Amino acid sequence: MNQQNTVTIHIMDKMYHIVCPPDERANLENAARYLDSRMREIRSHGKVIGADRVAVMAALNITHELLYGGRATPTPEPPKKTSAREKEREMRQLLERADTALSDEGHTPNE
Repeated sequence: MNQQNTVTIHIMDKMYHIVCPPDERANLENAARYLDSRMREIRSHGKVIGADRVAVMAALNITHELLYGGRATPTPEPPKKTSAREKEREMRQLLERADTALSDEGHTPNE
């Protein structure tokens, strides 16, 4: 690992060493702080347990924000226009699928 291009970031009390071009260091640190704050926010609600599940929910939330607006900066090429009702329905379905997948994780069909 090239020490000059390595950035140490902290997410949910874990340390990560990331190789990053010097001119992207500030962006990486900002992204790590944002992700850490979102993960802590999700964990504080107490409905999602486990760092991996918190990370998945944070990723889903941030992705939704990027695609459909919200806290995060929108993508340069926004997705097709849909009504608010359609967006709400799609998000509800996505969250239901995520909840189902997360609640079924680690269980075999014979349990």
